[in-house]
Amino acid sequence: MRAVRFIAINVFKESVRDKVLYNLVLFAIMLMAVSFLLGELTAGQDVKIIKDLGLAAIAIFGLFIATFIGIGLVSKEVERRSIYSLLSKPIRRQELILGKYLGLVLTLAVNVAAMTVAYYSVLGYMAWKAGGNFLPAWEAPAVDPMLLKAIAMIFLQLMIVTAIALLFSTFSSPALATALTLALYVVGHFNADLKNFDAVVTSRPAAFLAKTLYYTLPNLSPLDVKAQVVHAVPVPAGYLLFNTAYALVYISALLTAATVIFMRRDFK
Repeated sequence: MRAVRFIAINVFKESVRDKVLYNLVLFAIMLMAVSFLLGELTAGQDVKIIKDLGLAAIAIFGLFIATFIGIGLVSKEVERRSIYSLLSKPIRRQELILGKYLGLVLTLAVNVAAMTVAYYSVLGYMAWKAGGNFLPAWEAPAVDPMLLKAIAMIFLQLMIVTAIALLFSTFSSPALATALTLALYVVGHFNADLKNFDAVVTSRPAAFLAKTLYYTLPNLSPLDVKAQVVHAVPVPAGYLLFNTAYALVYISALLTAATVIFMRRDFK
């Protein structure tokens, strides 16, 4: 575990040197600009739109970080040929994969935490502008702690995307890995439609294939609770725990696959 911790910290430091955190400035400026532009809207509607846009921005910025940096975790080492010096040290390949994954997850956690602070700052400004009152048009307070549920689920999605990017980076080119990762992210939000595909088609092989893809591909739609939280629809704790367990199991499977592929890869 000492080697894993060392690799994770190095990945985090390298990500910071790559100026990843600069996206936070853009995020904060964007939210501030949107908050002022929406000030002319009907009372109560502006805060809902800012909640929606803020959560979407956290998801999109996080997706870019998870994808582009996650893919570069292994491919950069191969391109620079620094992978040879790493493998010559007393570091096992599974420790290298796990350390790089945890390092990027740490980078994502810092980014998401900082964006959450900026997000709540804007919502706090909206509440202050309204005189600190709970406006009748608001279904939930502006600074609603329940928004953290949606942000936590977004972070779990990003953890899955990071594991997918890392998996593809172990055996494909950066361009192909990027395309495949983004494609799976999109497919993951519509994966639930494959479950009942047999009701649409009459072909049994097609229905079987759809069922197989449903259980194989990541199912990200249950992890998307932005709409429920923004509109004050309760999200049960049991639902969150079940989907958190699903995400962790799926991540474990992805990391196991990445480790197996990486261990069999010949860098000579």
